[in-house]
Amino acid sequence: MIRRHSGRTRLYSTTILAVTMTGGLHAQEAGFSLDPIIVEARDELSDAADRATSMYVSDAELERARTGDLRDVFSGIASVSVGGGIPLTQKIYVNGVDMLNLGVTIDGAAQNNRAFHHVSANAIDPGLLRQVRADATVSPADAGPYALAGSVVFETVDASDILAPGDRFGGDLRLSYADNGETFQRALTLAGQEGGFEWLGYVKRATGDDYESGAGDTMTGTSANLESYLGKLAYESAGGHRIELSGQSLTDNEIRQYRPNFGDSLAGFNPGPTLYETERQSYSLSYGNTLAEGMWDPEFTLGYSRSDIDRPLIEASYGTSETWSASLSNTFHLNGSDTVTAGIDWQERRGNYTSPASGDDDTEKSRIFGLFAQARLVPDDRWTLSFGARFDRQEFTGVTGTTIETEGASLNGSASYAVTDGFVLRGGLSTVFGGIDIEDNYTFFRMTDYSGLESSRANNATLGFDWEIGALTLGGELFVTEIGNARSSAENFDFESRGFNLGATYGWATGFARATLSHSDVEVDGEAAAGYEALDFGAPLGTVIALEVEQQTGIEGLEIGGGLDIAFDYDMPDSADRDLEGYEVVNVFAEYVPPRFEAVTLRLEVENLFDASYADRATYGGEYDTVVTMKEPGRTVSLTAVTRF
Repeated sequence: MIRRHSGRTRLYSTTILAVTMTGGLHAQEAGFSLDPIIVEARDELSDAADRATSMYVSDAELERARTGDLRDVFSGIASVSVGGGIPLTQKIYVNGVDMLNLGVTIDGAAQNNRAFHHVSANAIDPGLLRQVRADATVSPADAGPYALAGSVVFETVDASDILAPGDRFGGDLRLSYADNGETFQRALTLAGQEGGFEWLGYVKRATGDDYESGAGDTMTGTSANLESYLGKLAYESAGGHRIELSGQSLTDNEIRQYRPNFGDSLAGFNPGPTLYETERQSYSLSYGNTLAEGMWDPEFTLGYSRSDIDRPLIEASYGTSETWSASLSNTFHLNGSDTVTAGIDWQERRGNYTSPASGDDDTEKSRIFGLFAQARLVPDDRWTLSFGARFDRQEFTGVTGTTIETEGASLNGSASYAVTDGFVLRGGLSTVFGGIDIEDNYTFFRMTDYSGLESSRANNATLGFDWEIGALTLGGELFVTEIGNARSSAENFDFESRGFNLGATYGWATGFARATLSHSDVEVDGEAAAGYEALDFGAPLGTVIALEVEQQTGIEGLEIGGGLDIAFDYDMPDSADRDLEGYEVVNVFAEYVPPRFEAVTLRLEVENLFDASYADRATYGGEYDTVVTMKEPGRTVSLTAVTRF
């Protein structure tokens, strides 16, 4: 029997099928939960053709990233690059495209609140995540507006992730210490359920000092001073009707570099470190029916997200950006495998900048309303199809009061065909209306004339294959994203990212090995681009590789493993000062679950084992003489202890 999307990009999903074929039960008991089926089972559309390029982060990797950062979440996926050594500055690129150009949600609430370009618009605490999915290049119509080159979906932990069936109360406590920077993290999760009601509370605190690079240099402005909170309340009736309220916040208040994503200020301009007071918030209210079938399966989500970047010292300035969002849809189950999802959605984005010294108080805002429909069909055992359309109407208002009304249609189509039981061909195309997005609020001072702005539009294509040969899975794809009329302040330019991904996984009864390779090049107006030209749309990444190995030792409860991150040398265009140098970074770990205390997990990890001095390829500025790049931490030994109750 042919398995649809046999393997697909599961080699990128950080897991392997072979574990379940040769000892999955024992592996799960030992914490070796790396099978994509476990993760994808939570996504009822995981077999749809529009998920063919989706990358799922496994439970095991999320568990190990909980006291880390977003770079740890995506560490095994070469096509997802995360630059920046601290959470405040970490920017995510999928196939070379900045995540600002993807549809991003947390528990259904739209994100991507444009922030100061030296910090991240999507800082997230991995400790509160239960599932992460990146839909690269082509997104379906029901992914929402602004999904120009794909989407990224974050879901936070539920009470059911903490509690066993029948348990009324439980939780876990996590403690972590890393010697480089003397960073101490502590996180507590409590959950309960009774009579259809569920609740969950989560709190995390991280403190520490500036870390040292592999060269032994202290990276000023990298101290940890972070607080994270999550609260959830839900009710599910016997008939499956579920209402859920979720709220979270992440604060990072600490002395940072004047430009926090730099290792030091620009050459010739050095005002010195300054205080940054930052906060990210996200709230959502959702309704759905977990038991729905037939022609009536409605879903509703109302969301609000906000980013505050306050720099009260040295040219005091305050940037606030926020997004209200709502979506109402119904899925028509035509039969056991074919569905059509149709509905309406709405987003209102607002960005504001104020500065007491200059008297600036500028605002841009955008309101967009959309209609959409997406069909997901399985004509036979070999074909899987997905196609859809949406129409959006937008009203944009600039800092001068100028109002621009624009509208446009978006189309997408994806298909997967099983040539044999183990070999699958897949591909997708889309054209996406992008409208006029709000700008970085710290650049509003440049906006005096909006007459040159036009609506952006993205054209995407991907073509790939997956091949299962016993316990070995191979796969790859070509991709291209073109964004016309991309906005940079008051002007438009054309942006392009194109490249390919390759990967392989191999699993056995007691372990697995995986390798992923991604190559991408970016262009602006038809010319190869360096980081500054492509800012907020992409980054020059070149070729990067992620290797991972994990093995059970034969000692009950003990697993060991490691990884290797590689970036090749990359030639920069004439607009840059120098080419990017390659690097190799080795990480190793050992994890132990005492047989007599299975509620306890101990993990010892050494990151950057050989003390390489490097800046991640996705970190800004490596090609410029005027930028001192933010180097990643040198050798770091960390110990994590988790107890569940």
